[in-house]
Amino acid sequence: MMDKRKAYEEKYDAQLKEWSAEIALLNAKADKAKAEAKIEYYKMIETLQGKQDAARTKFQELRTASDDAWEDLKTGAENVWTEVKTAFQGAASRFK
Repeated sequence: MMDKRKAYEEKYDAQLKEWSAEIALLNAKADKAKAEAKIEYYKMIETLQGKQDAARTKFQELRTASDDAWEDLKTGAENVWTEVKTAFQGAASRFK
């Protein structure tokens, strides 16, 4: 159980770091955009940051959970993760 849990935590920690890098890249692209587009981009980035914060909170709950609670929390974390991943994919396609 501990090996599975550790691998799961490492996977999500890496994903949070990747999303942070993507947000930084999107901010750089938004900075270069025209005025009207900047507003839309910054709103999208703000939404992504909120979703990332929610995922980070779930991850912290998961990380500190007891072994008994971990399996239950894992399902909720996976749902949040899927939502955030979908939001990032949508944002990436709009910024291209």
